[in-house]
Amino acid sequence: MTGIINIREYERLSEGGSNWTEAFRAAVAAAAQAGGAMIFVPAGEYPTYPIRLESNMTLYLCAGARLSFIQNMDGYELIRTEFEGIAQDAHMACIFADHAHHVALKGDGIIDGGGEIWWKAVREGTLAHPRPYLICFQYCEHVRIEGVSLQNSPAWTVHPLYCEDVAISGISVKNPWDSPNTDGINPDGCRNVRIYNCQVDVGDDCITLKSGTEKTPERRPLENVTITNCNMIHGHGGIVIGSEMSGGVRNVTVSNCVFRDTDRGIRVKTRRRRGGTVENLLLNNIVMDRVSCPFVFNMYYYCGPEGKERYVWDKEPYPVDEGTPVFRNIHISNVSVTDAAASAGFVYGLPEQPVSNVTFSNVSITMDPDGKPGLPAMMGQLEPVSGAGFFLRNAEGFVFDNVKIRGTKGPEIDLDESVDLSIR
Repeated sequence: MTGIINIREYERLSEGGSNWTEAFRAAVAAAAQAGGAMIFVPAGEYPTYPIRLESNMTLYLCAGARLSFIQNMDGYELIRTEFEGIAQDAHMACIFADHAHHVALKGDGIIDGGGEIWWKAVREGTLAHPRPYLICFQYCEHVRIEGVSLQNSPAWTVHPLYCEDVAISGISVKNPWDSPNTDGINPDGCRNVRIYNCQVDVGDDCITLKSGTEKTPERRPLENVTITNCNMIHGHGGIVIGSEMSGGVRNVTVSNCVFRDTDRGIRVKTRRRRGGTVENLLLNNIVMDRVSCPFVFNMYYYCGPEGKERYVWDKEPYPVDEGTPVFRNIHISNVSVTDAAASAGFVYGLPEQPVSNVTFSNVSITMDPDGKPGLPAMMGQLEPVSGAGFFLRNAEGFVFDNVKIRGTKGPEIDLDESVDLSIR
């Protein structure tokens, strides 16, 4: 990086301050010509259409700077990307980079995605192409996202796709609780990812680890991920893996995190024909308060296309093949859960592929006596429950070591002959 370019140098291109799109394009072109630079955005309002960054480039937003993305779909070009694991044309992310290296978004400013028009179109079924992400860097190396406040994302908020060496730190994500599929931070098929000191409050899952579906053309594993010192508020899940996990998710550590008012806490979800292996997870020092179900391992996840087909919900064993998903080698320790509403935990593996080698150590779960009934997991043939214990089916090599479950309205642990559980 060779210098600093102040976006105000291009104010003449901002249409009197009403549209800074051409100003940002000119600044990016100048930075690229210089071999890289910081694009410096002082305090002020900057309405714009999407911004495409290049290699060796940092977009820096000062405190008091606000990028607000214009609510007019005509200004969002279509690009080839993946949306929910499907390769297709979609509207370009508000901040986007493709096959770049050493690309960064930093500062103390605000980025507002103007998601209202996109959410309305989704609810009405009028979109011809998928919504833009707020931030998407795809096929990039050495990605840094630091400090910024992100809000009102049209779809997923931060989406690194097939990236190497990603660090996301100190950001705040805030999307309305009822905004559709506005996940917080979703690395997909990436390698060497660090997420730390972030706060996420969204209308879907807070931090989700993904690696494509059975229909994804190139299934890259998501591997070597650390998540630490993060707060997750509301959302459907705190730390979630899947349901797009066909490339596999492995070598993940989560530590020193707080989940509050999320529907679920630690949530791993998939179904038959999706394939992939989730393995080598270490989750430690976690506090959950007012979650509906703190632990979910669900291999019958029915949301999305084909989710109601027989192979998704059938409880009879199927042949094991490359489409059979695997959950194994998962270790959870030092977790305090208070006021859980629906269930203390929910594990439902496949009869042909049980969830295996899972330990819970030093875990305390207290149920809310007035907890609202809810579904512990998204799968068929379940009824809402309140104050239920830990439900296990098709699970082997499970260990509960100093696990305390208090305040259930029935048995603390519900299991059958399909479960191999050791209690210490």
